[in-house]
Amino acid sequence: MSELDRLQASCLFEIEHCDSLKKLDEIRTAIFGKNGKITELMKQLRALDNEQKRQLGQEINLAKTAIMERFSTKLSEIEIRDLQKKLEAEYVDVSMPVRPNAFGKIHPITKVAEELADILSSYGFMFEDGPDIEKEFFNFTALNIPDHHPARTMHDTFYLNMLADEHGRKLLRTHTSPVQHYTMISHKPPFRMFSIGRVYRSDSDATHTPMFDQVECLIVDKNIGFAHLKWILLNVLKKFFHVSELKLRFRPSFFPFTEPSVEVDIAYELKNGKMIFGTGDKWLEICGGGVVHPNVLNCGHIDTSVYQGIAIGFGLERLASLKYGIPDLRGYFESDDRWREAFGFSHVAK
Repeated sequence: MSELDRLQASCLFEIEHCDSLKKLDEIRTAIFGKNGKITELMKQLRALDNEQKRQLGQEINLAKTAIMERFSTKLSEIEIRDLQKKLEAEYVDVSMPVRPNAFGKIHPITKVAEELADILSSYGFMFEDGPDIEKEFFNFTALNIPDHHPARTMHDTFYLNMLADEHGRKLLRTHTSPVQHYTMISHKPPFRMFSIGRVYRSDSDATHTPMFDQVECLIVDKNIGFAHLKWILLNVLKKFFHVSELKLRFRPSFFPFTEPSVEVDIAYELKNGKMIFGTGDKWLEICGGGVVHPNVLNCGHIDTSVYQGIAIGFGLERLASLKYGIPDLRGYFESDDRWREAFGFSHVAK
């Protein structure tokens, strides 16, 4: 047996009996490293004539190929084995009963959604729901959003495909407002409804997330107008923030689905670094709303000569952050156990 055959057999034996990635890397370095066994053998070629170089070079290359193939196979075997061990160690049987002293935490979004649902229900609002996957007609056209509106562009909207039917392309809804349309075509006025759900927009930073939650409120009735919107909004926020007095500021704005439209600010002051709502001379945007545009009511088969509507929209993450002092919106979706421990709520909390 030649020196090269013995070297190849030795290397294959070491690889075969290796049982860790660290050891396998050490073997690789010992064979192919700067001072490795194969490397040293290659250096000997410089002292040989051309014919000997050609013959020995071919033999070394064949040996290198055989060793590398076995090395790659062994590497995959060890990685698969280690992964299997890790999966077995982290296995959780979800069918097993919960440990009596290991309760989970209620997510702040769930907490706020339940609080708002209780408050709105107490004012006679009924809950309505709609799909996360929408069509362009229901997400935009039915809400008086024209074809050229920037919200329709790929920069803001997640389109699922470019195929369209009579209702346009499929997309992830950018707001919960389509539920208003479904409610109008399925219920006879007067009615009060609210919807809570997840929405999606192409935006991500400390104050914006590509996925967030909204609550939508709609009232359709006779002789209803902006004064009713102000009264509902003021009293809902008083209950939500647990304050007896609250100052709101209404600023003119533009939404295609309401006219007139407003953005609403809430008054607050800072005490010991904490935001106290109800008093103060500082202002923070809290929601948007307005009187429902006649085009939206007409599309929902509502007789605008008899009925009018008002609509209000909140972002749940914004409300949760303000009420419970959560600084970064991205934490709501990052599934960090430490974050849940810091901001989650006990399952028995009231």
